[in-house]
Amino acid sequence: MSPTSLPTHRRIAAVLVLVPTLVALALWAFAWPAARTAPRDLPLGVAGPPAATAPVAQQLEQRKGAFDLHRYADEAEARDAIEDREVYGAVVVTPQGPKLLTASAASPAVAQLLQQAVAHQAASSGQEIPTEDVVPAAASDPRGAVLNTSVLPLVLAGIGAGVAVTLLGLPGLVAVGALTGSATLVGVVAAGLSQSWLDALPGDRWAVAGTFALVTLAVSGAVAGLAALLGRPGLGLGALLMMLIGNPFSAAASAPEMLPEPAGVIGQWLPPGAGVSLLRSVAFFDGASAVGAAMTLTWWAVLGLGAVLVGRAARGRTAPAADAAEREPALAG
Repeated sequence: MSPTSLPTHRRIAAVLVLVPTLVALALWAFAWPAARTAPRDLPLGVAGPPAATAPVAQQLEQRKGAFDLHRYADEAEARDAIEDREVYGAVVVTPQGPKLLTASAASPAVAQLLQQAVAHQAASSGQEIPTEDVVPAAASDPRGAVLNTSVLPLVLAGIGAGVAVTLLGLPGLVAVGALTGSATLVGVVAAGLSQSWLDALPGDRWAVAGTFALVTLAVSGAVAGLAALLGRPGLGLGALLMMLIGNPFSAAASAPEMLPEPAGVIGQWLPPGAGVSLLRSVAFFDGASAVGAAMTLTWWAVLGLGAVLVGRAARGRTAPAADAAEREPALAG
């Protein structure tokens, strides 16, 4: 039964139920993580001799569940850990006193949080703790606004491409080629704008462009793949998954460890969150810790495109049989 065949009062009732439900879902998905943002096992380094770092670690551990402390022998090890994206920052105890190392490129919000936490600790101890940004964000975009806001356009581009190849009824291989070509062009354009005009994402141009393209392909492949397997409802399911779950759970404005559980973990399993993580790695950290995010995006793209091929092939086999059944004449008598 098609929706238009339902009685008018039932169609009106469906609209009255559907719209508030979508609004409630959107409010939950976007407002809940934002309202509950706080550090949860946030990786933080403590560097220096054990006897000297013990009081610092004890004060940080008083904020139960906030930090996951990693201990390093000296400042050099702490710097390497930050550059390898093992920790977001480190408190280094030196003969001249403690100092804070941050990486605003990993997350400006986390860098600010660490500065506030250490400033509070310094106020209680009566000493000033200097701060050094080991891996800074781009000078033209110190708050990381370009990277944060790039998630939504990529998701929209991916959803749009998935919807387009589905509604146009492109055959399997042609649909895969269209999705791949569209994602490639999106990657080139996005990298060109963010690196040249906005000057917000350093790093290798082709690595950044490839990341933008892979994110777009993962989203578009997922949407088109679900549509190929489930029909038109798959379009809605894919769009809702990427827009209402993947986008707000991506932690683009903070960090996965800043979101309430399990939003941070779920976000990294979806293309928007994995894309943000990969983009930070290739743009600011020379590809450090990029493998996991790259694999996540690759699996989404491969499985989505595979579903497009399988779904279109299955429908191609069933369509002739259905047409033949319709053309078969009815038996007399």
